[in-house]
Amino acid sequence: MSKKVLIITYYWPPSGGSGVQRWLKFAKYLPEAGWEPVIFTPENPDFDLKDEGLTDEVSPQLEVIKFPIWEPYQLLDKIRGKKETHPGRVLEQKEKGWIEKAAIWLRANLIVPDPRVFWVKPSVKFLTDLIQNGQFHAIITTGPPHSLHLIGRDLKRKTGIFWLADFRDPWSQWEFLDKLPMQSYVKKKHAEMEKSVLKEADVVTTISPTFQKDLSKLAGRKIELLTNGFDPSDIPSDFEVKTKKPKSLNLVYSGIIDSIRNPMPLLNAMREEFKPMKEEVSFTFVGRVSDQIQEQIASDSWLRKHVRFAGYVSHEEVFTYYSEADLLVLILTNTKNAQGNIPGKLFEYLATKIPVIALGDPKGDSSLVLEGAGSAPVISFEDHVGIQLCLRKYFESEGNEANSSSIDQYTRKNLSFQLAEFLDESTLS
Repeated sequence: MSKKVLIITYYWPPSGGSGVQRWLKFAKYLPEAGWEPVIFTPENPDFDLKDEGLTDEVSPQLEVIKFPIWEPYQLLDKIRGKKETHPGRVLEQKEKGWIEKAAIWLRANLIVPDPRVFWVKPSVKFLTDLIQNGQFHAIITTGPPHSLHLIGRDLKRKTGIFWLADFRDPWSQWEFLDKLPMQSYVKKKHAEMEKSVLKEADVVTTISPTFQKDLSKLAGRKIELLTNGFDPSDIPSDFEVKTKKPKSLNLVYSGIIDSIRNPMPLLNAMREEFKPMKEEVSFTFVGRVSDQIQEQIASDSWLRKHVRFAGYVSHEEVFTYYSEADLLVLILTNTKNAQGNIPGKLFEYLATKIPVIALGDPKGDSSLVLEGAGSAPVISFEDHVGIQLCLRKYFESEGNEANSSSIDQYTRKNLSFQLAEFLDESTLS
């Protein structure tokens, strides 16, 4: 008989981006590992990216409980007279008016740990009865937003239910917090909240060895590694990579380009390497690209001709762009959390068997994954010559060079069975 686990997540279809895929896929495969998932998610969330196609992946048999949420950005929208204000967009605005500046200060110092904190008390009140009635054997919270961990903590305190806290990013040491005008006493409050979660959860998981090490140091306890991965069923049955043309190179980047992901070192190296030539070279961004980067590209006559922006597309459509690529591009963050940055799309890149060029920390966790899969390691943003040599190598290659090692350990199904092993601890206590 399957055991029920309640998964409390802010991001759920039609939310787009990589954050939603982690728990969408766990919910898909957990039943095969003996656990029946139930999703608890906001009824009216405020997320930036939407992918309606992901709703097709939600099984009709999966129970999804949608509960109303109030977020302060809804109030900011009314004050500004704009629709769908998103915190990331507000922070990246070059020109900020007094309303935006005040909103950022208030978010940093009065709305702790994040704008979803107003969902905590009503959610705990709603879920307590369900748990006390024995409907669930375990609960899972996933952050960010880290306020969801407070739901798990309070439910644990009230009911004693087995609780797994999943960290997709750090909390008190998260680079995002450094961008906020946060007072020191507020930073201390974040650390205290984080410590209570790390101490009181029955199991804590995170996505990379570096985050695992850092959280373990903060918690003084074992933190479990549960990476992101790829789902072979996402790859279309007719997916086929085009044959590479001699003396040509088509690069494709999939994902978000923002203030902490800078593609310019690669684009500048590409221009220097290929500008004297009349050969076919192109770069396609698939996803949202910051206005600053688009402006830099538009101001350069060579880049303007060789770079195109496909915009945000559905996850299913991404594979069309993959099939046209000679080289997939991974731009990692260049911040204090960079070493532990392993984007979910890295595993999908590897699954396509298309070569990857990655920029970031050569000693980071993504480099370990790439090398373990028989791919080229990560190149430093400052290694201009190394980037050019890599581009030249693939430009001159006769065909696509598939990754040589198995990556089965990163399938979503195998990872779901790992997760089930952690949950099985609930039946032993």
